[in-house]
Amino acid sequence: MVTTPETIAAALDELAGRDADIARTLADVGYPEPRVREPGFATLLNIIIGQQVSVQSAAAIRGRLLEAADPLTPESFLALDDDALRAVGFSRRKIEYGRFLAQDIQEGRFDPDALPALDDGTALEQIVARKGLGRWSAEVYLLFALGRGDIWPADDLAVQVAVQHLKRLEARPDRATMDLLAEAWRPHRGAAALLMWHVYKKAAL
Repeated sequence: MVTTPETIAAALDELAGRDADIARTLADVGYPEPRVREPGFATLLNIIIGQQVSVQSAAAIRGRLLEAADPLTPESFLALDDDALRAVGFSRRKIEYGRFLAQDIQEGRFDPDALPALDDGTALEQIVARKGLGRWSAEVYLLFALGRGDIWPADDLAVQVAVQHLKRLEARPDRATMDLLAEAWRPHRGAAALLMWHVYKKAAL
């Protein structure tokens, strides 16, 4: 689990004992903080909101949405018509994705509360089966909302850039290279990902 500073530090200390680059990086930038999100519909919807927009824009949309639907549930979201969601800042596509997600939960096709009992691969498949939630979205949810310790978001741009910096690579690594490099970090790839985001932010890569 990567849900507390202590569990993250313990995982990264173990990795530092195996990987001199991680040891050097921890000495340079320190330990990352946990990124904990509340499991459930609201966090999954927030991941959809954050797709292909800036952090600032996503935060503004989330704030307006909570003013329109608080608490944010599948029912309260579905009660908002298209005009209300556009006023909040949703695109046509994100309205569609949000409605599909809310309806899947409301009609019993998807149960976020059941995900903690599933293994990583099965839980990821359950999320990816939802329209608008791809592999990256599922990995972020499993890492932040469920605290899964060996999730590796290899397609994340910031993580790729940080790995390039960490391993002194000439080019930004693709997913296959990312997966290959991270094999040595099992079963703590989630903690490694948190460190990579920390490196990206701290080093302004």
